[in-house]
Amino acid sequence: MKPAKEIRVGNIIMVDSKPMIILRSDVNGSSRTGFTYKWKMKNLLTNSPQENVMRGDDKFDVVVLDKKAVTYSYFADPLFVFMDSDYEQYEIEGENLGDALHYLKDGMECEAVFYDGKAISVELPTTIVRQVVYSEPAIKGNTSGNVLKEAKIENAVEAYRHTVSVPLFVSQDDMIEIDTRTNEYKKVVRN
Repeated sequence: MKPAKEIRVGNIIMVDSKPMIILRSDVNGSSRTGFTYKWKMKNLLTNSPQENVMRGDDKFDVVVLDKKAVTYSYFADPLFVFMDSDYEQYEIEGENLGDALHYLKDGMECEAVFYDGKAISVELPTTIVRQVVYSEPAIKGNTSGNVLKEAKIENAVEAYRHTVSVPLFVSQDDMIEIDTRTNEYKKVVRN
């Protein structure tokens, strides 16, 4: 059993003997008063959504699921299609993908997560490199402290295009490395 503070988005836990996938996790509180975790979850069997607030020391059974290396193929609204090395296709609903939607790109390798033989989600690599497709130019004189600006990054489906906070020196068409666990900019990748 794992405490709530160690559960991450994408983990599958048992809640009242039902398998639930964590779609979103918001943390509130302080080390003095204790942390609470507000989870947006979805039942894997009925697809019904649920929200719960948990204390950091509440314990849950984490379900270990089968995983298989797959490649993102295409978007067939509302399903995202992935293919393995044997050319088997797996369809996953967009709402099950969570933040992975923001980073999908044609031909991207990731791991499909299976529950009872059905693909239910994907796990992305820890860091990925994406091109900045739009970013405001830096404003002269706005350089005091750690100043950030928003940059839109490329992905497979334009409707799910994501913005990342980047330093002022990052410009359009730059390739940047992003941590998919925290959605944070890491560095500019130069050729």
